[in-house]
Amino acid sequence: MRAPLSWLAEYVDLPQAMNGRELSEVLIRAGLEVETVDEVGADVSGPIVVGQILAFVDEPQKNGKVIRWVQVDVGPNHNQPHEAYPAGCRSVICGAHNFAVGDLVVVSLPGAVLAGGFEIAARKTYGHVSDGMICAEDELGIGNDHSGIIVLPKVLDDGTALKPGDDPAEVLVLRDDVLDIDVSPDIGYCLSIRGLAREAAQNLGLKFTDVVALSTPAAKSDGYPVELADPACPLFVALSVTGIDPSRPTPRWMARRLVMSGMRSISLAVDITNYVMLETGQPLHAYDASRLSGPIVVRKARAGEKLVTLDDQTRVLDAADLLITDDTGAIGLAGVMGGQTTELGEATTEVLIEAANFDSATISRTLRRHNLPSEASKRFHRGVDAGAAYSAAHLAAKLLVELAGGTLAAAETVAGRVPDSPSQVISVDLPSQILGVEVATDRVVEILTVSGCQVRVAGTELTLTPPSWRLDLRDPYDYVEEVGRKIGFDKIPSIVPPAPVGSGLTREQRARRAVGRAAAAAGFVEVLTFPFASAEDLDKMGVPAQDSRRSLVRLANPLAETQPHLRTSILPGLFAAIGRNTSRGNDDLALYETGSVFFAGSGKSAPIPGVAHRPTEQELAEIASAMPVQPRHLAAVVAGKWRRPGWDGTGESAGWRQAFALADLLGAAVGVTVKRLAAEQMPWHPGRCAELSVNGIAIGFAGELHPAVIAEFGLPERAAALEIDLDLLVVTAPVNGSILPVSGHPVAKEDVAVVVPEAVDVAQVQAALVAGAGELLESIALFDVFTGGQVPAGHKSLAFALRFRAADRTLTDAETSAARDAAVAVAGQRWGAVLRSF
Repeated sequence: MRAPLSWLAEYVDLPQAMNGRELSEVLIRAGLEVETVDEVGADVSGPIVVGQILAFVDEPQKNGKVIRWVQVDVGPNHNQPHEAYPAGCRSVICGAHNFAVGDLVVVSLPGAVLAGGFEIAARKTYGHVSDGMICAEDELGIGNDHSGIIVLPKVLDDGTALKPGDDPAEVLVLRDDVLDIDVSPDIGYCLSIRGLAREAAQNLGLKFTDVVALSTPAAKSDGYPVELADPACPLFVALSVTGIDPSRPTPRWMARRLVMSGMRSISLAVDITNYVMLETGQPLHAYDASRLSGPIVVRKARAGEKLVTLDDQTRVLDAADLLITDDTGAIGLAGVMGGQTTELGEATTEVLIEAANFDSATISRTLRRHNLPSEASKRFHRGVDAGAAYSAAHLAAKLLVELAGGTLAAAETVAGRVPDSPSQVISVDLPSQILGVEVATDRVVEILTVSGCQVRVAGTELTLTPPSWRLDLRDPYDYVEEVGRKIGFDKIPSIVPPAPVGSGLTREQRARRAVGRAAAAAGFVEVLTFPFASAEDLDKMGVPAQDSRRSLVRLANPLAETQPHLRTSILPGLFAAIGRNTSRGNDDLALYETGSVFFAGSGKSAPIPGVAHRPTEQELAEIASAMPVQPRHLAAVVAGKWRRPGWDGTGESAGWRQAFALADLLGAAVGVTVKRLAAEQMPWHPGRCAELSVNGIAIGFAGELHPAVIAEFGLPERAAALEIDLDLLVVTAPVNGSILPVSGHPVAKEDVAVVVPEAVDVAQVQAALVAGAGELLESIALFDVFTGGQVPAGHKSLAFALRFRAADRTLTDAETSAARDAAVAVAGQRWGAVLRSF
């Protein structure tokens, strides 16, 4: 909202010396966002005066152009002697022809600086010395018109006669401070001079004059017939003005204010409706009454219905769109834009003024559906003061009568009524409790009363009813905010609340942090990637069609159509990070990321609860059931060299060993053992991939990536990756943490070597040994794999180091031997393992 200071000053008695920047500080303290203060006309300086044309001579030039050699009276203080004119004058060259002898014009004299830094000096041109310049609008920065010079009225509206030598700045509204304010959605009433002036008056403690002076009468149908067929339009005011003169121009003061407010001047009738909208905040629409057919009906659109709007676009309407119609069909998109069929034209003499109120949610959805923002919809979708509609319509009608020569018909239509404002009951000390500063009851009552609220005090309670323009006051805490704004947020002390006594981090938080520290300590670098993905990413990873990772959640408004879904795997983002690094010569990488992945849920649409009250438990449950499943995952990728070559060796390549080792470390960080079992899962190499599990629960996969995936994503050869469900890992962690009691008794060491078929996995044999050894087994580790020699063909020898310990005693040799033999026996039963004897 752009607000000229001079316009605001008409409705609030601002101090004479106050400028725009000083007022902006007041409004900022009140909670408004003043983005800039434009000093309009500040770049125009020097002697610029009113001049009167004394005489001129048309002089044709060789290039076909005709210039005028003009003698102009610029007042006794600025005239130069001239033999033909005893009082003197100035002689200037002018290329315009839209003036006559006796006209008053704007003359910039030598030493003046015009818009854009253009300096005026006496210059010889076309065979004459031009001692100044007669100005057009664009040269003064007050418009874009360069078709002719400015011709001033000889007598102003207040009866003052202009004379040569006068300062034209006030007549032209040449200089003003314009506040550019970003109005937040909850204070839509500030999208008007009226609303901003009220805020300024209240925060400065000054008198405010309300331009909305008429109250809305009871419903009447004397004027043009109007039918409200939809509750989204609670009020519709229609006034008829006849006999207007469509040729009359918009007064310069009105056009100037419109331009400074960010709008352009179109025609007198249209400019009047825009002017009143900016002044009151009530959007208006003017119809050519001669082009209306039958009564106006406000209704919802029918499927397939079309409307040609004022921007010459044919729009196919939605059944949820609210329309203004007559017997011919749609003539306007309610609250957004009018239709072409009833548009005001150059021959319009009869005008029907519409001042209506529409449901903000309905208008908001319509403007987004049609991508059709307008000054009207910007106000209606925030909420408009229904109590201003009747008065705004009469203000526009009054201006049409005064400026366009029209006649206001006595018969008028008021369909519907102003909606009631909801009352609230609050405790008198609620503002003090919430703001953290003592606010006396009398001060609370004073602030809310000046804000327009009806306040009734009953003991320790206040009954509050907001004015019609304060649609944001719907909750007790809205009134607390209003009190805080008017006190000044800068006067409310900043006090850090004491931290409540608690138990610290939850078990899940401690476990997740432990996992992150373990990954970082292992040499992995944490990165954050965007949680967006595409089906093409899954294709490149070779994910099968029936895989759960294909249950993609599509975003309603994606940042990029190339990634319109939420991710179901973190790996594609890490692959992209690896690619970006290797393209810049950083080849040796170990990256990890923790974050949510998203799987499509039931497919049901979540309800959209209203904002006037807290959602019900049923609504919350329905929202939760419609949400996608969002587990936390941890993924890691290693590529290049794990240890770079140096004087002490050739280094070590990064690969599946580091991926498996990271899985072991992550499990140890939360006190569990991660087991590995050979598996096939894309994007991993089918012969170099392991399923990771804890206590029989699969938590993810790790291993070397498939060569086809490496080629698709442009990764270094033999790159490896891991991805686990972090939530599942945390769930399996011991409840009391990962610290286990330490026995003071010695460990008993036993090594066993068993021969098993080649097809049996090491993990399967190890699991069998663990099951058989019982609770005395403290640890087990594979230290040798051997084939050939005396090992039968199709078999292999696996050697394990077993470590036994009891918490309460030193184990005997017999106990240790019995546990070892039991372990081998179970391995034999499950996998045909035979104790190696050679």
